Amino acid sequence: MTDATVPTPAPVPSGARSMGGGRGAGAGAGHSGPTVKSRDEQRLGWRLVAPAFLVMLAVTAYPVGRAIYLSLFRNRVTDPGGTEFVGLDNYKTILTDRLWWTDVGTTVIITVITVVVELILGFALASVMHRIAFGRRTVRTAILVPYGIVTVVAAFAWLYAFSLDSGFVNSWFGLEDKAWFSGRASALFVIILSEIWKTTPFMSLLLLAGLAQVPEELQEAARVDGANWWQRLWKVTLPNMKPAIMVALLFRTLDAYRIFDSIFIMTNGAEGTESVSFLTYRQVIVRTELGMGSAVSMLLFATVVLIAFVFVKLFGTDLSRVRGE
Repeated sequence: MTDATVPTPAPVPSGARSMGGGRGAGAGAGHSGPTVKSRDEQRLGWRLVAPAFLVMLAVTAYPVGRAIYLSLFRNRVTDPGGTEFVGLDNYKTILTDRLWWTDVGTTVIITVITVVVELILGFALASVMHRIAFGRRTVRTAILVPYGIVTVVAAFAWLYAFSLDSGFVNSWFGLEDKAWFSGRASALFVIILSEIWKTTPFMSLLLLAGLAQVPEELQEAARVDGANWWQRLWKVTLPNMKPAIMVALLFRTLDAYRIFDSIFIMTNGAEGTESVSFLTYRQVIVRTELGMGSAVSMLLFATVVLIAFVFVKLFGTDLSRVRGE
């Protein structure tokens, strides 16, 4: 027995060794490349969205193409015989005009403040709706009521509430002579406040869907490990809500950047409250400058596309990893 020769294992071919090592490395990497299942899901997803995508493309392609075409001309409705091809001069005029950058700054201020406040308040309301045990339907309905009101109606309500002659806000705070819409800062404050009141429920609804996707087992495990509420929020809740947060921020940022209704009703763009969308309206409808207005609208469209691109790249989430594949 002791003198018996131990058989030497047969050498493994280098090709087989590399194939085995490749499989082991792939398994260890976990997500080194798309799996067959994920590729099939991507193909299925494209097939499912293709009809809606083609319809949207057919509906929007002509208006966008027409706007691009008109933006290359000096074209005024009241002077049809004076139409003249100017190329990119309309864009040059807009981008070198101080008014454009002032309106962009105003729009950015409104967008940033409203989205940040709505994210915080929306998450708080979503947590309440997610955790409440009694009267859940009543609470959710009450929270979502402002979002169901037409924006123009809500804007008129805030206008009347803060107006100097018919408003009741001044009497509540003892500001009898406060003219809210006579200054840039106070007018923007009312506009931003109305936007937050109107659209925070939408943000909370999207975040509530994200909270529902956070596994309760992870929360329990974190509690057992001694994690406090703040640690569970940053280490468990928010990472698992990343796709929902991205969607909520993206939708609300795009919507807030295109703000028009509230400004039109409350100030009509006066006192430095004009947004980019309102500038487009003023060029096309008020001044009947189709060429200049189309150029402004195309710059607005390009900005919105850029915002969407930045959000997707900044908050991009691999949904297959979220599912744990």
